[in-house]
Amino acid sequence: MSERVRLALIGAGRIAQVAHLPALEKADGVELVAVSDPGPGLAEAVAGRYGVPAAYTATEAIFDDPDVEAVLIAAPDRFHYALASAALGAGKHVLVEKPLAADATQGRALAVQVTGTALKLQVGAMKRHDPGLEFARRFVAESLGQARTFDVWYRIGDMRPQIEAALFPVVFADEAAAPKEAEIKADRQRYLLATHGAHVLDTVRYLLGDVATVTAQHRGYGRDQAWTALLTMANGAMGTLTLSVDVPGVPAEGIEVFGAEGSVRVDTHFPFYRRASTVRAYSAGGIIEPILPDGDAYERQVEAFVRAIREDGPTTPDAADGVAALELIDAITTAAATGHTVTL
Repeated sequence: MSERVRLALIGAGRIAQVAHLPALEKADGVELVAVSDPGPGLAEAVAGRYGVPAAYTATEAIFDDPDVEAVLIAAPDRFHYALASAALGAGKHVLVEKPLAADATQGRALAVQVTGTALKLQVGAMKRHDPGLEFARRFVAESLGQARTFDVWYRIGDMRPQIEAALFPVVFADEAAAPKEAEIKADRQRYLLATHGAHVLDTVRYLLGDVATVTAQHRGYGRDQAWTALLTMANGAMGTLTLSVDVPGVPAEGIEVFGAEGSVRVDTHFPFYRRASTVRAYSAGGIIEPILPDGDAYERQVEAFVRAIREDGPTTPDAADGVAALELIDAITTAAATGHTVTL
């Protein structure tokens, strides 16, 4: 890589500190030149820990800074549209945490805004950069034959807090913002489907293409929420999707696809283990279990963003992928509420 991309981080909260900042510190081709967060002292504390030269409480300072080429937006979901739109308007490339926006209408507006410009917009569904899922995508394309059925699951286990406590660094926090965030997240049904469903729905599309119809059911058990959906794909495959929060035990995520000539199963590990997904594929009478190092998907997504900027290549996921995930979130919500099949 030639000249490093000069990037600013917008939003210095928990996900930024446990995922993005450690990835940015290691990633090739990027230089973190600024951090912004409205929380008093939060941007300064984070900038001090990582040796970042500039810390702002006003995001406009980043948009006005000619030294900033690109931004990574790690603010809460409800701010994604406004921040991404302002960044594009200021001529900055954008990597925005998933979901792309609060709803599909906002997502489409961003897709329109970036179209026809020289700017890059990438959605932070970082699991597309997991080497295991990349292997599975190639296998589906080259060795599976016609895709027929699949099962995909995403389960948040009640052991997750203990796992996070063991893996996460000490996090700086804006105590004044905590009550407001808790209030926003009180609508757990929408929050969990949008925040976690965005991952698993993007995985389905990454491996199997567009979804044609959705039928779904939802159950709420106090704080715990569960969705089951039947998806039919544009290529004719059909499968089930299960999203559950919280289940007893450890987190679990994966997808298994069966085709005319083979099958593949991907078990995706909790991302902060920084391991590539475990893959077991079957084709032509043989089993393939690839050994896949370099498993920090957060680091790999930043490096992919840098390459897209410097080599003028496509981003993945792009704005259209981000919109498709939002449309699927809306489709599951509508299908579960009405009992009707939703056609996309």
